[in-house]
Amino acid sequence: MIKKRFRFEKGRQLSGYDKMLLWPIKFDVYILRFPEGSEVPAHTDKVAAGKHFRLNIVLKKARTGGEFIRAQPIYESARIKLFRPDVCEHQVTKVISGNRYLLSIGWIKNN
Repeated sequence: MIKKRFRFEKGRQLSGYDKMLLWPIKFDVYILRFPEGSEVPAHTDKVAAGKHFRLNIVLKKARTGGEFIRAQPIYESARIKLFRPDVCEHQVTKVISGNRYLLSIGWIKNN
């Protein structure tokens, strides 16, 4: 995992966004880049055990599109999104113009 730090790679959904791992220990910290044309279909991120939490902070909004859509957020404002990706279906609409950047921090709380 350490070799993946500070390098953009394709996101898990293979839908056009890129991710850069900043910190892999106890929790993960990524910068996510959504270039024009990218989108993420509705999905959940299952975990083997525990409760998965994710805090997304919008660093730069796309000019058009790239909206985060989710069910049941824990907390949400224009730039801050806290949710449970393991139980909350979420997606990102297609980025029509501009680029979208996020700081994404995730962790799993054991039961």
